Amino acid sequence: MFDLTGRTVVVTGGSRGIGLGLARGVARGGARVAVWARDLAGSETACSELEKLGAETLAVRCDVSNEDDVARALAETLDRFERVDVCFANAGTSGAGDPLKMSLEEWHRVLGVNLDGTFLTFRDVGRHMVERGGGGKLIAVSSMVELFGSPMQVHYAASKGGVGCLVRSLAVRLARYDIQVNSIQPGWIETKLTEPGYTNQKFSDVIVGRTPAHRWGDGTDVEGVAAYLASTESRFHTGDTLRIDGGYSIF
Repeated sequence: MFDLTGRTVVVTGGSRGIGLGLARGVARGGARVAVWARDLAGSETACSELEKLGAETLAVRCDVSNEDDVARALAETLDRFERVDVCFANAGTSGAGDPLKMSLEEWHRVLGVNLDGTFLTFRDVGRHMVERGGGGKLIAVSSMVELFGSPMQVHYAASKGGVGCLVRSLAVRLARYDIQVNSIQPGWIETKLTEPGYTNQKFSDVIVGRTPAHRWGDGTDVEGVAAYLASTESRFHTGDTLRIDGGYSIF
């Protein structure tokens, strides 16, 4: 199952963390992988790791909040691989601050990457999938802040809540074209963005103590779900959120 041979997968923000875990998951299944990220050197390093798994790869510099960048990145990918079958919109950023003192510039900075970037990526890749026919997969990376109040990260929470609504709406719009749209909702995963948390022993102990799996997650924990959502075995699974959190949200 989950044979991805011959399929081309785009992973935005795929140079590290959750994105690299997603890329490894599909690479192990035999997919070609295009890594889109602002850090081209980081993407090239990630591609070198994926090539050791036997994958054909492409590193593309892309700021997903920039409409022209997304269009260019897709054109580069199609020039190399001719088609995109699966797209993971994983690129994201975060921030913190008192919402009563937050500037509009800071609000737009986070939403521009997390929400606008997901929309632009899915719009352009989705249009390509519809035009070429044959179906496809669009998968967004959301967050548990969809479920809980996040008083000092209101812009981040709003962006991820918007991603959930975007996924469900696109799932309905694109189902007629055999395109499935889903999201992954990670729990506490060790990434660059969460480094201040898992390196703080007191904070980390609280998280581990509230997680039934009794540990932080890492990039390997998303590999299997990436392969499943990218495969033809999930063709009747759409508009859904798969939570990968070690049980944190139910405890």
